[in-house]
Amino acid sequence: LLSCLLCAACTQPTDDVASSAQPSAVPGGDISADNLAQSLRVLASDEFEGRAPDTPGEEKTVAYIAERFAEAGLQPAGDDGGWMQQVTLERSEIKGPVTARFNTSAGARELAQGEDIAVETLYPHDRVDLREVPLVFAGYGITAPELGWDDYAGLDVKDKIVVVLINDPDFESGEGDFGGRAMTYYGRWTYKYEEAARRGAAGVLIVHETEPAAYPWATVRNGRAGPQYDIVRADAAGYHLPMRGWMQLEVAQRLFRESGLDFEAEKRAAQQRGFTGYPLAGATASLAFDVERGRVTSRNVAGILPGAERPGETVILSGHWDSYGVIADADEDGDRIVNGAVDNATAIASLIEIARVFSAGPRPARSLLFLAVTAEESGLLGAKYYAANPLRPLETTVADLNLEMWSPDGPTRDISSWGMGKVSLERDLIETARREGRGYSPDDNLEAGLFYRADHFAFAQAGVPSITIGPGMDQVDGGVAGGKAARAAYFERCYHQPCDEFSEDWDMRGPVDDTRTVYRLAADLANRSDWPQWDEGSEFRAERE
Repeated sequence: LLSCLLCAACTQPTDDVASSAQPSAVPGGDISADNLAQSLRVLASDEFEGRAPDTPGEEKTVAYIAERFAEAGLQPAGDDGGWMQQVTLERSEIKGPVTARFNTSAGARELAQGEDIAVETLYPHDRVDLREVPLVFAGYGITAPELGWDDYAGLDVKDKIVVVLINDPDFESGEGDFGGRAMTYYGRWTYKYEEAARRGAAGVLIVHETEPAAYPWATVRNGRAGPQYDIVRADAAGYHLPMRGWMQLEVAQRLFRESGLDFEAEKRAAQQRGFTGYPLAGATASLAFDVERGRVTSRNVAGILPGAERPGETVILSGHWDSYGVIADADEDGDRIVNGAVDNATAIASLIEIARVFSAGPRPARSLLFLAVTAEESGLLGAKYYAANPLRPLETTVADLNLEMWSPDGPTRDISSWGMGKVSLERDLIETARREGRGYSPDDNLEAGLFYRADHFAFAQAGVPSITIGPGMDQVDGGVAGGKAARAAYFERCYHQPCDEFSEDWDMRGPVDDTRTVYRLAADLANRSDWPQWDEGSEFRAERE
């Protein structure tokens, strides 16, 4: 059924649908492009300093969101009757230089932080000092018993540094045990760190390649250039590696060559069933840097519109407010502020506007919780904290509709969601779009693993039916080709970089259309009496049940 609903013929608007669709008027005078633009103008301004947690930019951001939620007509839903949910995080930041080198049969090679490698730590020590640590290659770093796959079989990695490849073994061939090019959780860098830590490794270095990672080296570098955060864990020393990070492809190729191996040949071998890892003969790594650690309190911002008939049942609309703040290395224009306009001020602007139009209209049957979460860029931490410390019971939470990265490149005939979630909400989104005379485009970049890279994933892991909704691809002026070109250009030049800025030249018709569709879907869910469900085969179904 899902395959049928997602096929191109079913998900594109038809003339009949477009002409017969007569949805009720949106309260409050419809979704306002001016309102969206004003929120973006403020949130993505240099004054907000890139909205990083634990900075003056956070103070301005959460205060602004709370003020706008109040103006929109919401009630505070945070701790102690306020707007904020306090989110305690462990903070770790490299202080001073990083010294790093590989030693091979060819001699020592110094490695530059940010250029050759990009390392970090969340380990609960004040200094990382790894000396002449053996390097081992563990393929894709995956142990998947259900697939009969174990890159670590027979491999001792305790107190060693593990070199692993990004994504899944199927990415290049498009077929195999991991479902083809669509990334599984095994392909995410977070999983690779977690698996190596479970095995007692001293560190992990992931080999970066732009296509399988789905972002360029600049994204990797900038993401590790500032403080790192995690929720507070009693088992932090066992959960985290002493050192973790990435290395450039060229660095890996040379490392393998100096170990008597051909990188491409070894990568192909790692894509085959039965592969097991091995030491890189004669190769060691030394890394040292000081770490400043502490705890900080960041904040989720929460506002609620209580339901008129079943206020104990909750539909969550979420989006993350944080970006990367002020980074160390300026771009070619001398700009160091990652303003995060598309990612993700667009979603916060939509939450504020959706709250306004709901408050202006009839009260829905179920409650609506508007949740602006922190520290998404640090690993979905605000959402993870909420899922572990919910303000509303998860068992009576109907769904989480998470918003991400509307496009400023013109309106589209369609809307999309991230990944293949195996959840009825995808079909609800399809039907809502059809009523609006719009189509739905399934995620055509499943190999990027976007399902695991947005805040809805934290809710999904807790069992709550969840999706992340994003812009469509089929531009009214430009078609699918234009949409793909615009998206590729953004990810290449601006994603997690200072280029992600608001411009008065933005075409706000796309964000308006997408915000309206989300409003319709939220209204439908909030007024229905049934409950969204995970499909058979979903890894989250058992948790919900």
